[in-house]
Order: sequence, then C-alpha cells, then structure tokens
Amino acid sequence: MPVPLIPIIGLVGTILDKLIPDKDAANKAKAELETLLATQELQVQLAQIQTNMAEAQSPHLWTSGWRPYIGWACGTAFVYAFIVKPMLMFAVFTWGDAETAKQVAALPELDLATMMPVLLGMLGLGGLRTWEKVKGAEGNR
Repeated sequence: MPVPLIPIIGLVGTILDKLIPDKDAANKAKAELETLLATQELQVQLAQIQTNMAEAQSPHLWTSGWRPYIGWACGTAFVYAFIVKPMLMFAVFTWGDAETAKQVAALPELDLATMMPVLLGMLGLGGLRTWEKVKGAEGNR
C-alpha cells in the first residue's frame, strides 16, 4: 500500500473504532476502507502510466523530449559534481599554481540534495521505459 494512504487509514481506523463498538464490524469497515483507498490509488497510478505512455509515443520533441532532457541534465550535473570538479581540483592542486587553484576552488557547487531525488526517480522510471521499448512504443528516439 502506498505510503500516503497509511496516515489516512490509521486516522479513519481510530474513528471507526470509536464509532463502531463491535470489533468484527469495525475490522470489516477498516478492510473495506483499505480496499477502496487502494483501488483509488491504483486508478491514479494507472492514469499516470497512460499519460507517460502517451507522452513517450508523441512525435513532438516538446512533449516526448522533456524526460530525456531532465535525464541528461541530471546526469551531466552528477558527472560534474562527482567526477569533473573533483578531478580538476585534484589536478590543479597537485600540478597547478595558486592562482589557478583559487579559480578552480571557486567553481560552483551544485545542490545535489535537490537534484538526486529527481535523478533517482528518473532512474526508477527506466524500467517503465524499457517496457515501453519492448512493447514497441518508442516513437521518440
């Protein structure tokens, strides 16, 4: 069950315990509520999947290209933050002069705490994209 439903179920379950004195009836009502909420959550997720598939199949770069763009932007930022800048700093501090070292040290720091959830979310969507390609929905390369 998705995490956002857990607080709702707990709160309503507490209310049902107070309103319905019979434990069996209260448990049955809670089970029905959980089923209803899970069904609604599933419908929302299925609608999002259909939207994702429609976007991926679009021949228009503006519609189908935003996910790859975000992926490339996050990937580039990741490479810069974890490979390019550290290696450049190492090289300049090892073999460069003090003035160049100051300039390299002044290179911008990226806010990876903000970017990483986006990147990890995009990587999680990679399985869906692979499924789309297997099913032939790769209208945008």
